[in-house]
Amino acid sequence: MLFDRDGTLIRDVPYNGDPRLVEPMPGATEALGRLRRADVPVAVVTNQSGVAKGLVTPDEMDQVNARVEELLGPFDAWAICVHDDGDGCTCRKPAPGLVIRAAAVLDVSPRDCVVVGDIGRDMAAARAAGARGILVPTMVTRPEEIDEAPEVADDLTDVVERVLNDVREAPVPAAAAPWARAMGWSRW
Repeated sequence: MLFDRDGTLIRDVPYNGDPRLVEPMPGATEALGRLRRADVPVAVVTNQSGVAKGLVTPDEMDQVNARVEELLGPFDAWAICVHDDGDGCTCRKPAPGLVIRAAAVLDVSPRDCVVVGDIGRDMAAARAAGARGILVPTMVTRPEEIDEAPEVADDLTDVVERVLNDVREAPVPAAAAPWARAMGWSRW
């Protein structure tokens, strides 16, 4: 599973370069713990344009990410775009690059990934990469982003419940279900 960082895993503090300001979103620790106990790989896919804008140094960004892992546990992959909107890169969400990069590190197809985020860019990146997108709205999520989302969950607990239930209810053995294998399910 691929998670957006700001607004999804941790409270969004715009252009945060201070690890002391990192605060997990409600239920994030428990949701990630549940996925890890189920052997589901977890990764972060995050736009960090503050680096391109000169508002956050790469070292400050790394310190914030280290604090995220300190509070939420280790991630199997980090895919980070430090470009700004005008840079024309293929990694910055809504482009699919981060999803593709994280999937490659996890050695799975993007089609076997679930992307969880709080805004339309996250869902657009999932769609562009061929991944499943689940939106967890926050106060910054626009109504049209909710309307256009392929799937909307109440919170991270709801996301994890949906994904784990989908795996449990899969009518085919894991050997025939690449998405189940990609998520680490081998008990079928």
